[in-house]
Amino acid sequence: MDKMYTVVIDTLGSDKGPEMIVTGACKALEQFSNLKVCLTGDEAVISAKLKELRADLSRVKIIHAPDCITNFDHPVMAIKQKTNSSLVKALEEVKNNDEVIGMVNAGSTGALLVGSMMYLHKTDLARPALAAVLPAEKGGFTCVVDTGANTDCSSDMLVQFAHLGSELMHDLYKIDKPRVGLLSNGAEESKGNALVKETHQLLKAEKDLNFVGNMEGTNALSGDCDVLVCDGFAGNQVLKVSEGIARRLITDIVKLGKKTGNQQYLELAGQLAAMYDFNSLGGGLVLGVSKLVIKAHGAANEMSIVNTTKMLLNLAENKSVYGVDNKVE
Repeated sequence: MDKMYTVVIDTLGSDKGPEMIVTGACKALEQFSNLKVCLTGDEAVISAKLKELRADLSRVKIIHAPDCITNFDHPVMAIKQKTNSSLVKALEEVKNNDEVIGMVNAGSTGALLVGSMMYLHKTDLARPALAAVLPAEKGGFTCVVDTGANTDCSSDMLVQFAHLGSELMHDLYKIDKPRVGLLSNGAEESKGNALVKETHQLLKAEKDLNFVGNMEGTNALSGDCDVLVCDGFAGNQVLKVSEGIARRLITDIVKLGKKTGNQQYLELAGQLAAMYDFNSLGGGLVLGVSKLVIKAHGAANEMSIVNTTKMLLNLAENKSVYGVDNKVE
């Protein structure tokens, strides 16, 4: 019999409502026979949707938590004061239940990061980081870390992020020695601000890392590195600008197809949209905490919940429930 894994899924806070999250959880249960889910949120809403979908209730646990932390709440105050919120109850379950491998949340990023630090932070790390795994130009994927958890970083933090990202890419894609690049305004070692220059020297000295040098923005997602290290401010811009450029390109191709009446343009746009659809990529991983935590996109659909759950299961089956942070001293 396959080993069973339990994933906590916060049903509140997403753009599309709790019913969509519950639907995604049910689809994940159908797809993965070794999965159990714990759903936090409004019990009445969750139960009604589970009944409608005829879910396998033997693999479902519900924790009633009717309060929702929104993007308008102050993250720190919300985690401290909204103790009956679905996010806080999810974090408590992740922390206290040894059978739980991790959690998925599609709500407030700030609150999730603060809550992860409060409930799951490892004392041997300066700060947790948020990693996004994005398609690379040459095939495969690039892990960008940090993408928004820490806008102000020290060089030591960036070195830790490099280790975290390397462990993640090793565990997810079996890359023996992930290539680590440092985001800068030039490929030369002399380029970059004071933080980048200092970090460059530290990364060069790290024998456990496969550091391949600086990466300009044009090569950030080229596939020349497996892990792109940067502070959260720059990383968030890489993520958002990439999304914006992809959306603009697809929109322009659709317009061209409609203008010329050429169906091939529309087919191409559809293929590109599927390729860069965040729902197919899973979510962002909070690295440097004691359990696996994934931030799904706020506008995620049910397939995004399935894919984020799949990511958690893949990491757990690779015995990396703690692997992405425990190997970093």
